[in-house]
Order: sequence, then C-alpha cells, then structure tokens
Amino acid sequence: MKQLLAMLIAACIITPTVYGQKFNGTGVNLGNIFMLSDARSRSISPENFDGAKGKGGMATTGTGFGPARELGQTWKMSPSVVIKKHTTYTVAEIDSSGSIQHIWMTPTGNWRFEIFRIYWDDETTPSVEVPVGDFFCMGWGKYAQVASLPIVVNPGSAFNSYWPMPFRKKCKITLENIANDDMVLYYQVDYLLTEVPSDAAYFHAQYRRTNPLPFKQDYTLVDSIQGKGQYVGTYIAFGAYDNGWWGEGEIKFFMDGDTKFPTICGTGTEDYFCGSYDFDSRQKRENGQEGSEYTVFCSPYTGVPQVIRGDGHYDIMQRFGMYRWHITDPIRFNNGLKVTIQDIGWHQDGRYLPRRDDIASVSYWYQSEPHNPFPPLPTKDELEVR
Repeated sequence: MKQLLAMLIAACIITPTVYGQKFNGTGVNLGNIFMLSDARSRSISPENFDGAKGKGGMATTGTGFGPARELGQTWKMSPSVVIKKHTTYTVAEIDSSGSIQHIWMTPTGNWRFEIFRIYWDDETTPSVEVPVGDFFCMGWGKYAQVASLPIVVNPGSAFNSYWPMPFRKKCKITLENIANDDMVLYYQVDYLLTEVPSDAAYFHAQYRRTNPLPFKQDYTLVDSIQGKGQYVGTYIAFGAYDNGWWGEGEIKFFMDGDTKFPTICGTGTEDYFCGSYDFDSRQKRENGQEGSEYTVFCSPYTGVPQVIRGDGHYDIMQRFGMYRWHITDPIRFNNGLKVTIQDIGWHQDGRYLPRRDDIASVSYWYQSEPHNPFPPLPTKDELEVR
C-alpha cells in the first residue's frame, strides 16, 4: 500500500497542471487528467492493424480462428500474430502527428533475439534499437515483476511501457525476430492523434553490451548523443563473474564538451540506483542469526527487481537487473552527452578491486532531431545469454 501511494503521488507531480493554455493530452497525469482536450485516442493491435476509427474486431481470420470457429466475427478472431524466424514485423505505422501513450506486448521466445525498433517522422535510422527484453528491464530472459512509473512487467510476461513518445509526422514500430524459431506476439499500442508542442523532444533508447569488460576499462552506456535534450533512464543487466561485492563503480555524465572529467559523478553503483550497502537488508534468519543477502525492490523511480542466484550446478553466475528513472531529476544537456560507469568491486583487505564482468545496458533519453546513428548492435552470438 505504501508503494502504491508513493506511485500515485509521483504520478501527480510528473507534469504540473497548466491552466489557461490549450491542453493537447500528451502529458496526462493525475494532476491534469480532468482537462479537456481535442486529442483523439486510437489503438493498434492484431484486432485493428492500422488503428482506424470504428474498425476494431472486424477480422474473420487470424490466430484465434480455431477457438472462435463457432462464434465468428467480433469474437477474438485475431488476438495475436506469428513473426517468422529471421523476419521483421511492423507492429505499428502511424502517418500523423501524435504521441504514443502506452505499449503492451507479450513476446514468446528468446527476448534477446527480438529487436525492438522505433522510427520517428522520416528518419532512416531508428531512435530506439534494443532487444525487447532489455527495453522492458528483462535482460536475462527470465520473468521478474517490475512496478515502476514508466516500465511495468506483470505476470506472466506482460511488458508495458508508459514512456510518452511524441512525433510530428510519422511513427513506425517494428520487431525483428533474429532467432531460428518463429515467435508469437500479442500487442497493443495506444496513442493520441494530436498537435505536438514545438518544444517537445523525441524519445530514444540505445542498447550496449560488453562481455567481459576489459580490465580497468570503464563501461560506456552511450557516447554519441549530440543535440539538446535530457537523459531520463538507465537499465543495467549485470552478470558477476568474480566473487565478492561488485557495485562500487561510479557513473559519470560528461555533458556539453566535458573531456577528462565529468560534470556529474556518482559515488557508487548501488548509490546511483538509490540503494545502499550492497542492496543488503541483513535480515534475521530462522535461527535468530543475522543473514546477509541481496534484496530485490521496486519503486516508482528505482529498483533492483531481479536477482538471479547461482544454483551450484550449471547456473553458476549471479545476475542482476537494475533500473533508475530520471523523471523528477532529468539530466539536461545542450549539445552532447556521454555516460560511463566503472566496474569496481570491494576486496576484503579494504581496497577497491577492478573487475571484468558481463554488462549490458539500455540508455533512455529525449532529444531534438536529428540524432547520430547508433553503433551497430552486437551480433546474435554476442547478444546471447549463456
């Protein structure tokens, strides 16, 4: 209940209510949800592939044809699609101005082998290019519940994004299946047709992975952002190769011409994700002795929702999934941004210990277009979770 109350309070303060101005509906929250708008709501799904008004539920064939064979049209004839191996499926294509409000999907198969891309307006290179699992904070291909403001993952594998994503001329969303097997996708894209303010920036998300990270080398989350905007979030899938505590590395934001030294420098990995002391709750065990173990948590802006512990057999590595949303504290930049984080642990003799771990990340930000082309995605073998 406390967590829910905190999320509701946070939702009220994301965007202040502005009276006396035309409200286009792109920044709806509890503080202004009562405001009238000229925006029009639309939704794209396998039951309405192009989101046309009054055209939902018209299918007479589809993946639901067998179960609905005695019921007919309007009775869940087309609830999902099959994406063949080594093909790209267009989830949504919108020719208008508007804003994506919510994306829901439940992809089957290997989430690292399904590449989620979004293109704005007439751009030829994507502004979002991320394995679908990592975009929704599920980088290790295993379900864990996430209860945050912009990303929510619910049982059994329901991925939800509430990042607002405005566009002025066009939006195209695709999912590429690079696996050797077909996959099934249930999905829904909820959006508005509306005018977009002149000062609205475009949503971006970029994936990186280095496995293992070279000794004494900083991990780069993103280094090619140019333009004006704000950095709004980080997800990291961290695989620990060595024993001991791993989260002493400092995150650094180099902005607007910074060279050797950043403008913003954190104090440690668990500090950046708004935890402390190894994410360790030091709970009392059944025998009354104090125990020491990682504690999963989810909150509106920060969380470690996933701790995968080794089983002492074949699954020997410990793996972690962590998110940090800069919603009330966006990192604003005027002409460029680079973000790095160190891979540092703690040695029992009281010194910091450089490590060589498996680190994958997603950086989320808004910026004015055009954006720099992203680095090439890792190959399929380099993406694979092993």
